[in-house]
Amino acid sequence: MLHSDITPDRLFSLGTGYRCAKVLLCAVELDVFTALGGQPRAAADLARMVGVHSRSACDFFDALVALGLLERDTAGRYANTMEASLYLDRNKPSYLGGMFNQFNAREYQMWSKLGDALRTGEPQIGSTSAEHFATIYGEPARFRTFVDAMTAGSLTAAKVIAEKFPWSNHRTLMDIGTAQGCLPVQVAHFHPHITGGGFDLPELSKAFADYVCDNELSERLRFYPGSFFRDDLPAADMLVFGRVLHNWDLATKKMLLQKAYQVIPKGGAVVVYDMLIDDERRTAAGGLLSSLNMLLWTNAGFGYGGSECADWMREAGFSETRIEPLVAGQSMVIGQK
Repeated sequence: MLHSDITPDRLFSLGTGYRCAKVLLCAVELDVFTALGGQPRAAADLARMVGVHSRSACDFFDALVALGLLERDTAGRYANTMEASLYLDRNKPSYLGGMFNQFNAREYQMWSKLGDALRTGEPQIGSTSAEHFATIYGEPARFRTFVDAMTAGSLTAAKVIAEKFPWSNHRTLMDIGTAQGCLPVQVAHFHPHITGGGFDLPELSKAFADYVCDNELSERLRFYPGSFFRDDLPAADMLVFGRVLHNWDLATKKMLLQKAYQVIPKGGAVVVYDMLIDDERRTAAGGLLSSLNMLLWTNAGFGYGGSECADWMREAGFSETRIEPLVAGQSMVIGQK
């Protein structure tokens, strides 16, 4: 039986999605959007600035036009769209290119090994998670790419949390697995009464201090070094786990929430934000793909749903829980003590 109304268009779009992704990732790597930050430019001028060969220039730039990332005027000059200007020009405080550089430098190649990971259940980073991160911390260039990606990946959600969470009910904040400190910086900017900082491995200390200093918040935010496997978490009336729990197995997820409950005073809260999977596991493609990403990156990490996380919070002792959407497919789960 023929179904003339069913075409393979969507399948072809999905199957060639890697081409769109690589065009975007290369444009970020080459700083195309930063080069266009000041004014529109002709193809030859733009190609010269970003180091693109004349043979490929027009096809590359016009592909970015077709993808809705660049505009081209009647004189043939290229300019950023509003979206690209806001998020992909490195001179803007809203720049998210660090995340895309991580995708390009590491994840794009790893996803080519998804079949191996599906068959074996093993990560595809070539080492254990602990060994991998130890290697990153020892190589300045990779370390910079990593921390920039962590900040870019958290920035939009951190801004929404800073705006919509009732921070007037809290005084102190501790961001667990803070990296550079994106979340506490955003909250402190919006709420001058908030003090606290971030907790992470000692190797992140300078990156945190520099980022906080650049944002002129050193008097209110400081770095707390440690390992959440070995050490107690720093006390605060608000603890945040941003894009952290998905890295670990179920026992570790629960252990971290139990540690949080122990140091949060009565009336305090914990927030977990992540790319959550919908409870029916049917529609949240972003959360499910994020969980597959953890298959590639980690030994036992996996994505989870909001209701699952709320159950873990109640098991740890939190009396009230709620789930709220954020931005870019992310949501937060809040547990009240």
